[in-house]
Amino acid sequence: MKYSLAIFLLLTSITSHAALNKWVDADGKVHYSDTAPSDVKVKTLRSSAAPEAITPVSGVAAPKSLAERNAEWKKSQKSKEEAAQKAAQEQEAALVKQKNCETARNNLATLENSPAIATYNEKYERVLMDDAARKQSIDEARKLISSFCN
Repeated sequence: MKYSLAIFLLLTSITSHAALNKWVDADGKVHYSDTAPSDVKVKTLRSSAAPEAITPVSGVAAPKSLAERNAEWKKSQKSKEEAAQKAAQEQEAALVKQKNCETARNNLATLENSPAIATYNEKYERVLMDDAARKQSIDEARKLISSFCN
């Protein structure tokens, strides 16, 4: 009994390496077998050749080595890090632009709504802003608003 089981397993493992062919007969029935008739077109699903003996089909890439996969992974990680840094820089620039917009609007509101505005000259003396200087400062504030607040 022991030997019959071993022989059975040996025979089934040998037949598992047999070729598997698919073909269609004249009536349109699909058949699968290890031998195919010579008068019909046969499609081989599994070859009896060893996997190492099978040559790769042209146009199909060979499996990548561990070093190639590792290099690709490192390259993808580097590109992800660069994309994250770029996104962070863009977000920071947007925040700075928003802050500049708010500051320019506040300055314009102060210039338009305050009755008298005092500034300091080069000698650090307090000087009241006249109408011409106020108009010039309002124009500059509006230019800044148009550049920062899109």
